[in-house]
Amino acid sequence: MDNKVIKVGIVGCGLIGKKRAAVIKNDRHSKFICTADVAVGTAKDLNPQSYYANWADMLATEELDAVVVATPNRFLKEIALAAIQKGIHVLCEKPLGRNVLESAEMVEAAKQHGVILKTGFNHRHHPAIWKAHELVVSGGIGPIYFIRCIYGHGGRPGYEKEWRASKDICGGGELLDQGVHVVDLFRWFLGDFEEAFGYTPTYFWKMDVEDNAFAVFKTAAGQIASMHTCWTQWKNRFTFEIFGEAGYLIIEGLGGSYGPEKLTVGKRPKKDREYIGGIPDEEVIIFDGPDMSWDLEWKEFVQAIQESREPLGSGRDGLEANRLLAAVYCSAKEHRHVKISEV
Repeated sequence: MDNKVIKVGIVGCGLIGKKRAAVIKNDRHSKFICTADVAVGTAKDLNPQSYYANWADMLATEELDAVVVATPNRFLKEIALAAIQKGIHVLCEKPLGRNVLESAEMVEAAKQHGVILKTGFNHRHHPAIWKAHELVVSGGIGPIYFIRCIYGHGGRPGYEKEWRASKDICGGGELLDQGVHVVDLFRWFLGDFEEAFGYTPTYFWKMDVEDNAFAVFKTAAGQIASMHTCWTQWKNRFTFEIFGEAGYLIIEGLGGSYGPEKLTVGKRPKKDREYIGGIPDEEVIIFDGPDMSWDLEWKEFVQAIQESREPLGSGRDGLEANRLLAAVYCSAKEHRHVKISEV
């Protein structure tokens, strides 16, 4: 497609749909054409050229190059497949369907129809996370030993009545909601895993999905990634820690209610080329600008379309993230370690 301006439609005009619309409008390689939402007023509020109450009518009427699917999880697969089958590229918000089967169906359809499928993993484009990944790839903290992550919030009054509390609509609770971002980052930093173990309790909210998830993953090389995602954190928190032979990287905050985004780079002291004990040298980098992760992710999607290549945070990445989560759900249910190859 070279540098052709891509014509874009959005299905689902809630909070995330609005974020995507704002970014698309500001991108010189994109043209914001249309929206669809059952609450047609929200579709109209984004000021597209045209808007619809029914997404199928939108796809049947408009000539589009790409579609953003930003609906509740239950509807992601059907809408994405309909767009893919028309030869339209798709950015599907996370998670890529409610389970592995839905993800796999979308990935296979995109392959068969020769279109690009991207999963909405904007966390990769947060500046502290991006910088940390660059440092890891360049060997800045040596071989990685383990990663730890805490990610959570406290919900709000009536949270148990929202769509995220429904297993039918969502497929899962906090593990699938925020946990999918975490496991995607685990894979980005460490590659594929071979084994998982976890618990998925519901402590506070009266709902049929988990409000907490604790999980440990192991690579074939023995590297460990552990996480706690939480809807009872009460005060929003994001902490992502990477420890290697030569030092560590600690990411705190995501901006906004999660606090300023900060990267601490720790380097172990050396003497005669040997690591010695003692307090590491630390450098603290503050990223206090506006959240540009949505803009950067959209530019990556557009460039992938123009270059006919897989995007960063691809459909395959969405599928493999869901596979890790499925292993945790299986582990929690059967009280055992689960091989990723089993799910």
